[in-house]
Amino acid sequence: MNRPMPTLVDCHIVDHHAVITLCVDSELDDFKGHFPSFALLPGVSQLDWAVHFARDCFQKMPTAFGGMDVIKFQQPILPNSTIILTLDWIVDKQKLHFSFSSMTPENEQVIHSSGKISMRVAA
Repeated sequence: MNRPMPTLVDCHIVDHHAVITLCVDSELDDFKGHFPSFALLPGVSQLDWAVHFARDCFQKMPTAFGGMDVIKFQQPILPNSTIILTLDWIVDKQKLHFSFSSMTPENEQVIHSSGKISMRVAA
C-alpha cells in the first residue's frame, strides 16, 4: 500500500540531475504524531521521499537501499511549506546525492537537509 506523498508542483530533469518542487501538505500521514505541539517532517520521511522521487527520475538507478552517509538535518520542514528537492545520481559511485531546500521571503536559500544514499541492485 502506498502512502500519500507531497504534491508535485514542478520537475526538471537533465541527465542525472533533477530539481523537484513539492508542496508539503499538512494532512500527510508523515506529520501525525511528530510532534503534536510542533509538527515537522521526520528525517526518515525525507530520506524516503528522496529515494522515491529519484526512482521516478532516474529509471536505470538500482532500487535497493545500500546505506547512507553525510546525512545532515539542518532546518525543520514544516507543514504547508514549498520545498525544492535536488537530486544527483552519481552513476560510477552508485550514490544518490540529495538536498531539501526552500526560499525565504527575502529570496535567500534555506537548506533543510542533505546527504548521500548508496543504492545497489536488489539480490
